[in-house]
Amino acid sequence: MAIDENKQKALAAALGQIEKQFGKGSIMRLGEDRSMNVETISTGS
Repeated sequence: MAIDENKQKALAAALGQIEKQFGKGSIMRLGEDRSMNVETISTGS
């Protein structure tokens, strides 16, 4: 079980670093429910 804990800690550290560098939402886990508001311009086509 210690290996799993170490992997979880390493993963959390890596994700934290990526989010710090690239911003929130840059990494998403499968099945995670996050929707983003994205401004769009209708082109009429």
